[in-house]
Parts: sequence; C-alpha cells; structure tokens
Amino acid sequence: MNNIKTWDIFCKVIDNFGDIGVCWRLACQLAQKRQSVRLWVDDSSALSWMACGEKITNIEVKAWTEDLNHFTTPGDIVIEGFGCELPVAYVKEWAKKHNRKIRMKNWINLEYFSAEPYVIRSHGLASPILAGPGKGLLKHFFYPGLSENTGGLLREHDFDLRQSKFQADQWLKRQGIDKSDALLVSLFCYEPHSLKQLLQQYAQQESSTLVLITAGRASEAFHCAVKSLNDQRQDWNELGKLRWHQLPYLSQVDYDHLLWSCDLNFVRGEDSLARAILSGRPFIWNIYRQDDDAHLIKLQAFLDIVQPPNDLQIFHRVWNEAHGSEGFSLPCLTLSDHQAWAQSLREKVHKQEDLLSQLLEFVFKTH
Repeated sequence: MNNIKTWDIFCKVIDNFGDIGVCWRLACQLAQKRQSVRLWVDDSSALSWMACGEKITNIEVKAWTEDLNHFTTPGDIVIEGFGCELPVAYVKEWAKKHNRKIRMKNWINLEYFSAEPYVIRSHGLASPILAGPGKGLLKHFFYPGLSENTGGLLREHDFDLRQSKFQADQWLKRQGIDKSDALLVSLFCYEPHSLKQLLQQYAQQESSTLVLITAGRASEAFHCAVKSLNDQRQDWNELGKLRWHQLPYLSQVDYDHLLWSCDLNFVRGEDSLARAILSGRPFIWNIYRQDDDAHLIKLQAFLDIVQPPNDLQIFHRVWNEAHGSEGFSLPCLTLSDHQAWAQSLREKVHKQEDLLSQLLEFVFKTH
C-alpha cells in the first residue's frame, strides 16, 4: 500500500471489554498494513491478556485520561470508536491541521455492528460538525454489518489459513482440557435467567457435556447458577453428565481457538458474535440488554438476516427473554442439524469484503 498514514483510534471502555476488543483488532490489522496507529484508550488493562502474544511494532497505546488537555499533532485519520466524543483539545488541533481538507473522509465514526435496516441507510453518510472547535468539518459514519451495503466484519487476511491449520485436540490438551466423548460448549454470557435451565438440561441428557467457562461475568453467572441448583437439590447432576472447566482470560487469538474447538458457542455482545459467525460453528448470542428493550429489536433484525433453524430462533428468544417467550423452555438442540447453517453463514460472510479493506477503500479513494 502506497498510502502510509498515522491513524488515531479513540476508545472508551464502557464495560465488558468489547469496545477495546474491536478497537485493538482494528489497530492490529491497520498495523499489519504498515499503517502507524495510536490507540487512545481510557482503560488499557484488558490488553494485558487480550493482546498477549501479539507482536505488533507500529501500534502505540496512549492513555486517554480525563485531565488530558493537550495533544501532539493529530494523525492523518481519526477513528471514534462507537461514537465516543473526541477530546475538545484534540478537535482543536485537528481543525487546525485539517480545516482545508473538508472533502476528505478522514474523521470516521466506527459504529456498532447491527442488522437493523437503518444501518444500510446510514453507512458512509457524512455528519457535519455544527458547533464547537470542529465546526464546519465532516465526520462519516462507518457501520459493520452482514449485508453488501455495510462495512462488513473485521477479518484478518490470514484467518482462513490459521483456521485450516488449527488442531483442536492439541490446543485443548495445552489448556488441560480432557474432552473425552463429551459435547464441548463454550460459555461467554451475561446473566441469562435461563442459565439454570440449560445446566439442568445438560445434566439430564444421555450424552455428556463439557462446558468451558470464560473468565469474568460468565464465570460468576455459571457458579451462581450451580449454587442455586445445589441449594434446591443436591443430586441434580448425580450422573455427572454435565462437567465444566474454568478458563483463564484468553487472548484474542486463543478465543478464536476456543470457538474453533467447540461444538456450540455461547457468545455475547458484538465482537465475540462476529468471531462466532466467522468460526462456522453453531452459536447462541446473548445480546447486551438495554433499558428501553431496543436490544430485542436488534436481536430480531439479526435473526431475520441470518435465518437460523427454528429451534435456534426459539432458543435465542428465550435466552434473551424476548417478548412472547415468557414461560417457554429452552429447546433441546440437535447440533448436527445446525452445522450446515453455521457453515453457510460463514461462507456468506466470507464472500463479503472484510471491514478493514472496505475502510481503507472508503478513506483513501478520496485522498
């Protein structure tokens, strides 16, 4: 690539580390394209495990603190991660550097991934700055998505090669996991009310299930559910059909390995959902809850786009407490029937140009 630029990516970690997860992936992929990246983040602690093993030389992680009132010269391109507002001091310096480049698409608001119809309408649109030090400048919306008229998903250039060479048995052994003949399930969730029901379901099945529990909220929710079940009835898992293994915090590379190793993946938020889609394995999405139930509209839009089998649709609705699902039980999933659907979805997404390629084309075609 002839266009070597300095990119400033701003990220505020709201909760659950999905924000920094997406921004770090983007930073790494830009760096692999020989771009220079400064990642401004208010909480970089998660990178200690998330970025473990990444050997990226041209990324500089910068502390974005509340009392930060001055900046060095702004970069050539700035990314607002998920609509976080840029610091006023930065915007002032940006305006000085770029006020004669109003036609350029170099101020990007990287938005949340969604399958809702408005994403197609809004993707790529300019948003004039009407007040403040940036008045008169433009920023542009860039939406990840699953349709051809959106920005796609983040996918590394060597993703397919890495997955084709991956040896699940070897990776599981290195994690100290004895799969035996069990169904392997990864659990990355918030606190779904039907988690207890799921564990009871696994305990009552004829075949064995091994749940690999991710660290953090999922682990707390899992052990809270187990304690509640033990308090109700000590012998609920007397045959030992349900087993579990606690995982440490995983790097982004090893999280992919986890998804590729499992028969079913429970994911949450947006970054892990995108990785689950790319894995080609059946998955259940625990969407982030919003007070006004806007998340349920987003969930239904996603299900309408990806068209999972009927029992998976029902499972998603019960798992996320969608309206109308009250009183319904989680259906027992026959995963052999869902592998073809998951693989078909993966192939569909792979036909779409990845997010970074689209972003670079979007930015540089006007430079």
